[in-house]
Amino acid sequence: MTSQTTDPDPRADANPGTSTGTETLDHALARTQGLDTLLRDLTDRAVQQVPGADACSVTVRRADRLMTLAGSTGLPGGLDLRQYENGSGPCVDAAESGEAQYSPDLAAETRWPPYTRYALATGVRCVLALPLAVEGGTGAALNLYGVEPDSLARGQDVARAFAKRATDAVNEALRIERKRASATDVRTALLSRSVIDQAVGMLMARERIDAHRAMERLRRVSQDRNVKLRDLCAQVVARASGGASHRRQ
Repeated sequence: MTSQTTDPDPRADANPGTSTGTETLDHALARTQGLDTLLRDLTDRAVQQVPGADACSVTVRRADRLMTLAGSTGLPGGLDLRQYENGSGPCVDAAESGEAQYSPDLAAETRWPPYTRYALATGVRCVLALPLAVEGGTGAALNLYGVEPDSLARGQDVARAFAKRATDAVNEALRIERKRASATDVRTALLSRSVIDQAVGMLMARERIDAHRAMERLRRVSQDRNVKLRDLCAQVVARASGGASHRRQ
């Protein structure tokens, strides 16, 4: 990793989840074309603003496991993953304990031997992991990495201030993601309901039975074939549509 140490950006008081202090997160999402890019921008901005930082990542617990939501340019791919696999490391401890973890020199660190060996092999010598108070009690952390011993010492105050503002951005980003997932679930449910209703109607017309009996028959076939009801109904509709198209020809 190439050192990118700079003085704090004069816009440091701006929300780190946006490009300027007045831009809303929704606008930033539209500008960056997605949540992943927005969070990547956040980690890149951390590297620009925190003295001594050469790389940054955001750790969040999802489905009872820790994962990296975003990483800055130049972040070694396995730097966080090794911690999750071992269940040990600065970002794991910060996310789970809610307490900051600082290692001025990994060459002298004794707390996380497996992780330390890997991190040193990537060129990392200094690590600062700061907990993020995300909603729902989910463990999270902002992780900063330096390539020189104690390189993050003079940037700790700036890093803590950035982490405090980043918490708001990450929380809002997670809320937007949950809304999008919910909207997708609703659309999927509506599409499923639609195709099931179509299949029921076709079966009623073909077999001259009522809706209840048609649904029961479809459910029984679904169970016998070990196929989801939605998928079975889609097949029924597709076959009927194909047959109708063939007859028109």
